[in-house]
Amino acid sequence: MDAALDRRWPESVMEPSLERMQALCDALGDPQHGYPVVHLTGTNGKTSTSRMVDALLSEVGLRTGRYTSPHLQRATERINLDNRPVTPERYVAAYREVEPLVELVDAQRGEAPALSKFEVLTAMAFAAFSDAPVEAAVVEVGLGGRWDATNVADAAVAVILPIGVDHAEYLGDDVLDIAREKAGIIKEGSVAVLAAQDRKVAEILIERCAEVGAQVAREGAEFGVVEREVAVGGQRLELQGLSGRYDDVFLPLHGEHQASNAAVALAAAEALVGAGTAQPLDPDAVRAAFASVRSPGRLEPVEGGPDRPTVLLDAAHNPAGAQALATALGAEFRFTRLVGVVGVLRGKDARGILEGLEPALHEVVVTTNSSPRAMDPDELGALAAEVFGADRVSVEPSLAAAVEQAREIAEEAGGSGVGVVVTGSVVTVGEARTLLGKEPE
Repeated sequence: MDAALDRRWPESVMEPSLERMQALCDALGDPQHGYPVVHLTGTNGKTSTSRMVDALLSEVGLRTGRYTSPHLQRATERINLDNRPVTPERYVAAYREVEPLVELVDAQRGEAPALSKFEVLTAMAFAAFSDAPVEAAVVEVGLGGRWDATNVADAAVAVILPIGVDHAEYLGDDVLDIAREKAGIIKEGSVAVLAAQDRKVAEILIERCAEVGAQVAREGAEFGVVEREVAVGGQRLELQGLSGRYDDVFLPLHGEHQASNAAVALAAAEALVGAGTAQPLDPDAVRAAFASVRSPGRLEPVEGGPDRPTVLLDAAHNPAGAQALATALGAEFRFTRLVGVVGVLRGKDARGILEGLEPALHEVVVTTNSSPRAMDPDELGALAAEVFGADRVSVEPSLAAAVEQAREIAEEAGGSGVGVVVTGSVVTVGEARTLLGKEPE
C-alpha cells in the first residue's frame, strides 16, 4: 500500500488546483463536510498546536479526528482518532475505501496530473473521520493554504500560526505572498485565530477576514499568554482565552514558542465549541488537557542520566524553527557543552538553519538521512564550516554514528550539563527517534 502511494506525486510537490481533490471528495460523498473543522496553517508550530487543540476538545467531551503531516516514524501517526494514531488495520481500511474512487478520478483526468500522495492521504483522513464518526476534526495544512488538498474543507475555525519563509520553491520568498496563500484557509463565516505576526502580514490576514466576513481573534489582543515560568519538565502558564483567564496551567513542553502555541490552541478550542464569557471552558478540563500534551520530536528529551549526555530531538527545519530552538535551549537548559547533530533536506535554507543554531551549539556533527531529498553531508559540512568555523564541525554520513560521535564530543567536557540535540529535518529526527528506541505516538 505504501509502495502504491509512493509511486504518486510526492508531498513536496504542489499544483495550484483543488479540482482533483474536490472530484475525489465528491465521489466519497464529501466526508469533509460532516463535522466542524479546525484548520491550521503557518510556517512553524502546526503539529504541536494541533495536538493541543485535539487534547482540549477531547477533554471537554468531543470525539475528535486529527490529521497532521509529515509523520516522524510511522505513516499511521498522520490520522488520529480519539487523540491516538489509527491502527495499521484501520489505516489500510481507509486506503481500501478510497482506492477505487482514486482510480476513477485518475481515469477521468485527461491531461491533468494524477492525484498526489498527499491528496490520497487527505481523502483517507476525511473518510476515516466520517466513518468513526467524529464530532470535530483538527486538520493541519500540508503546504501553503489556498491550494492545499486540505482546503476542500470549510473550516469553522481557521488558525494562522506565525508566518515566515519556507517551501520557497512553491510559495515564493516574499513573506507577504506567502501570507496571501495561507490566508486562503479563512472562509466565509469562520473564526480566524491569528498568532502574533509581523505587522504587514497581520494586515493581509485581517484584510482576508474582512473580505469573507470572518470573525477575528488576535494573539496579544483577544487572547494570549499572561504569565509564563519555566518549570521542571516544561512550563507553568497563565493564559487569557476568549472566554476567560486560566491559571496554573502546566504544559510539559519547552520553549516560549510552545506557550504561544498553547494560547492559540486554547482560543481555537474555545471558538469551536462557542465558549464565551458567560460559559467559559471548565478550568480543570483545560489544565488536564494541557498537562496531557505530548509533541514528539519537539524539544523532546529522549535519553540522559547522571553519566550520560542528555539527548534532545527537535524537528526544526527552517531558520525560524532553528532560532526558536536556540532561544529555548539557552533559556531553559543549562548545558555546559551542547553538540548538534544536523541533517537537512535539499531545497531548505541550510545556511539559515545553521546560522540559527550556531549561538546555542559548541560543536556540530553534520549527517544525512534516508530521504532521497537529503542534502549531501559533505556539502552541508562545507556550509557548516563557513558558519561555525572548521574546528567546530565534523562530518559523519551515518546518522547512528553521528549521534554516537556527538555523545563522545559532549562527554569530553566531563561533569554534568552536557548534551546532544538532533535537528535540521523531520526525517532526521524521526529516524533518530527510532534509533533511540522510542515508539511512535
